[in-house]
Amino acid sequence: MKAWICVLLLSLVLFLGSGSNIVLAQEAIKFTYNKEDLQKGDDIAKAALESTKKGDFVQAEKYWTELIEKFPDNPAVWSNRGNSRISQNRLEEAITDFNQAITLAPDAPDAYLNRGTALEGTGNYLKAIQDYNRVLELNPDDAMAYNNRGNAQGGLGKWKLALADYQKAIELEPNFALARANDSLALYQLGRTEEALKTMRNLVRKYPMFPDARAALTAVLWEEGLQGEAESNWVAAVEMDARYQDLNWVNHVRRWPPEMVSALDRFINLN
Repeated sequence: MKAWICVLLLSLVLFLGSGSNIVLAQEAIKFTYNKEDLQKGDDIAKAALESTKKGDFVQAEKYWTELIEKFPDNPAVWSNRGNSRISQNRLEEAITDFNQAITLAPDAPDAYLNRGTALEGTGNYLKAIQDYNRVLELNPDDAMAYNNRGNAQGGLGKWKLALADYQKAIELEPNFALARANDSLALYQLGRTEEALKTMRNLVRKYPMFPDARAALTAVLWEEGLQGEAESNWVAAVEMDARYQDLNWVNHVRRWPPEMVSALDRFINLN
């Protein structure tokens, strides 16, 4: 009996704010399974997604593994398990899962995007860029691929290229807040402080619960001598996400540009 199985395919976004944001997309894969198999698979997928929403990535991985055993030829379940492993910082295992998803569906962009994120986590920025380039070959209008490629370019210290990618992502998706935040950070790194400050202020005004923008605005305001406004934004930022008090996290996980990390360091240490 021919049937369709729809599995929600998770695309991991850059670690940001109160946790990693996850974008959901649907991919229908055609296989030969009976109706009972498909219903059970759908129930397991829903349970996996619910575990992911709760932040229980270990349980989510177990559900995706169960689905892999039932539907080993479905690239979406391999990619989803890879995402659950990224969330546990098991990057090499995640890459193995994405490799299998790509083998099964070499013209589907999602696994390349996700593998690029994992490769960035290992510091392999050149290979990550190759994956993002592949996404853009398959879908030239993928704003997330441009944003993520910008992150990888930044990892290589190529901030002008990073800025160009962030701005292309914004052109494609004007309300892409993460890309706008990254754009402002790159502007500051390149010495374009006035533009960076304007973008940060606009972000905080439009998205007042965006801790990354508030923390960045804090650092720039402090550098500009606007201490009261800086302190106010800082209180709001750390109430939403205390990780911004940890410069190691800001530098190596969130991966702010060096000049922004230094500015935040001077604020935190009142220099």
